[in-house]
Amino acid sequence: MPDTAARSSRLRFFLYAVLCLAVVTAMLAGWLLHWDDQLKLYWQEQSIDAEQRAESIWLPDYELVLQTTLVGLEEDETSGLTWNAATGTLFTVTGQNPQLVEFSPGGVVLRRIALTGFSDPEAVEALDDGQLGIVDERRRLVAVFRLASGVESLDLDDLATYDLGFDDAGNKGFEGLAWNPHTRRMLLAKERDPQGLFELPFPGEDGAAGALETLPDQPLLVRDISSVAIDPRTGHTLMLSDESRLLVELDLQGTPRSFISLFDGLNGLVEGIDQAEGVAMDGEGNIYVVAEPNRFYVFRRHR
Repeated sequence: MPDTAARSSRLRFFLYAVLCLAVVTAMLAGWLLHWDDQLKLYWQEQSIDAEQRAESIWLPDYELVLQTTLVGLEEDETSGLTWNAATGTLFTVTGQNPQLVEFSPGGVVLRRIALTGFSDPEAVEALDDGQLGIVDERRRLVAVFRLASGVESLDLDDLATYDLGFDDAGNKGFEGLAWNPHTRRMLLAKERDPQGLFELPFPGEDGAAGALETLPDQPLLVRDISSVAIDPRTGHTLMLSDESRLLVELDLQGTPRSFISLFDGLNGLVEGIDQAEGVAMDGEGNIYVVAEPNRFYVFRRHR
């Protein structure tokens, strides 16, 4: 009888240990796959009514239509992305070998411009009046310029630059840049410590940028911010998170409205998107994403 009781006790202990291990494993997997971020966003998404959906980008309706690589940039690490309506092309920057790259919506590289004096270009954006802006994360500045045809290199010393502050940010500075043509303000995204969205009135009446302004705190529900873009139709913001592997739509108040996961098997993705670093949107609503080292994706609304 004592042997039977001992065996029963050991079995209960073993089953309890297995159950605890399963729970811990599920929690760890959920943390690694960022299910917590997605569940919070999914819960919030369910509160959006039909009228609000019609006024939104509404990311659940998007599917992948193109996945390719930007030839020749394998060793350069793309970062940041913008759609230039004036040229009908996209621009990205590279950090490993600082350069500005122009390519077609189909992923064909058209030209590469060397960026002399830049330390860590992380974001690029098409502004008004044919201007482009580039954020250098380590130098904590944004450089603004007009890109003439035939230019093969740009020197930071020759460009207008604006200090972004956060002197102690190091490699945790601004990674996202977007332009709001309605407010004539730059939207800047700081990756972390502190994570958040900021606005830079630009330019002022004297041609200089205004003071950097912190936007009201919002529960962004992502672990980092890699890139931002503004939909020219709705004014809503697309926010890309590499660590959470999410693309999130924010409304005009900065509240999450919709999202898609960048894991494989969802929204037409056969393979998930790792190290997503840049997002852009054109006037037709097509969404473009670049990921390190040189991968390029196009999403289109299918309904």
